Amino acid sequence: MSSRREFLKNAALMGAGAVAMSRLAGCKSACPVVGMGTRADMEMKHAPIPHVRVGLLGIGNRGKLAVRRLTQVPGVEIVAMCDSIPERVEAQLPFFKEQGLKTPKVFSGTTQIWRKMCELPEVDIVYICTPWLDHTPMSVHAMRCGKHVGVEVPAAMTVDECWELVEISEKTRRHCMMLENCCYGRNELLALNLCRTGVLGELVHGEAAYIHEMCAGLFNQKYSGGNWRGIYGIKNAGNSYPTHGLGPVSWYMSLNRGDKMDYLVSVESAAISRPAYAAEHFGAGDPRANPAHYKNGNMNVSLVKTQRGRTIVIQHDIVSPRPYTRLNVISGSKGILSDFPLRVAMGADAHDWLKPDELEAFRVKHEHPLWKQGGDKAMTLDGAHGGMDYIMDCRLFHCLQKGLPLDMDVYDAALWSCLVDLTKKSCTRRAASVDVPDFTRGAWKTAKPLSVESMVI
Repeated sequence: MSSRREFLKNAALMGAGAVAMSRLAGCKSACPVVGMGTRADMEMKHAPIPHVRVGLLGIGNRGKLAVRRLTQVPGVEIVAMCDSIPERVEAQLPFFKEQGLKTPKVFSGTTQIWRKMCELPEVDIVYICTPWLDHTPMSVHAMRCGKHVGVEVPAAMTVDECWELVEISEKTRRHCMMLENCCYGRNELLALNLCRTGVLGELVHGEAAYIHEMCAGLFNQKYSGGNWRGIYGIKNAGNSYPTHGLGPVSWYMSLNRGDKMDYLVSVESAAISRPAYAAEHFGAGDPRANPAHYKNGNMNVSLVKTQRGRTIVIQHDIVSPRPYTRLNVISGSKGILSDFPLRVAMGADAHDWLKPDELEAFRVKHEHPLWKQGGDKAMTLDGAHGGMDYIMDCRLFHCLQKGLPLDMDVYDAALWSCLVDLTKKSCTRRAASVDVPDFTRGAWKTAKPLSVESMVI
């Protein structure tokens, strides 16, 4: 027994030393949390907060819609709002007066004023709707200030940032939930229910995507407040927005809770649409008309292999003239669900999709209980993406109010977001295989899958 203790003691010392050396070498992403006093907690709980006070950070495209939604969630109050552009915050103030609500405190005018809002004692959760590159710094500061965090997608842009979110959440014992609304879409919840109840059998393969033509917007300085999204695609290859399709498929496969991503490969097409658009609108001599100006091509395709042998295809294309789709495919040994439009095929008859009347009966039979409970109201709200945003908000705040673990935790935020960095590394190295970090440090082996029965509002 004593020799075992000595072995564990020496191993711990060696691990801490290895982390220190890796940091000196500038290689933090090896696993910066090891040896730093944190540990995975897949069921992290916090004291119940019956009346949740929100500090809303970023009042742009997503933030102004969040104002409307959050004021509809029972037991939730927006007590502070922040944006570096004063006009954005001021434009929302009449809404509170019209609704008979208390006017929130306002923070605006500088690029660092958000820090002051995070430090407010009366804020319980900071709800972040800002550009991508700000997500991790803001989330980390908020957690260090003792606040829970809800952050728009992706939560981080590098593997190092993903580890930082995990480490700070564990150290502060504060929740960090990435606001992946698509997990709460009606068809996504239907698919989750099929997977949990075994209707599709043993899961084999999933497909996820974000295909959404917005080429003109990527050149518009007013779109998303300064064209940061377009600029990112100029400078970076890879899938910069993987989580809308990947989040639901990760839920179906219980990634981080019974399975884990093992490795991935990623390839990218040439940049065609953006230089063509620039040539047409700005002239062939404009630098933006040169395909070499763009690191990001039209289509990025990545393939993930999981520890249990499942495969996931992930696509990203925001410039080709194609109808919107997230694919949302989950295939098992007994059947398949494929979305956009919704189709289901089962068993011996799987060579044909269910007919419309059969599909509707199937949906009614297998509707997720969470959608049955809140779907009707959710679909009546403006800016809720067919109801999914409101259902997501209700679940987040229900868990905070009851002191329950979140549906999507910091490990999900890290795993789904890390593909931004990993796909870039793979496709810039001729589709080299890249290992996916285990942000749970082995806890995925015993963590319980997300329970359908527990998802209520």
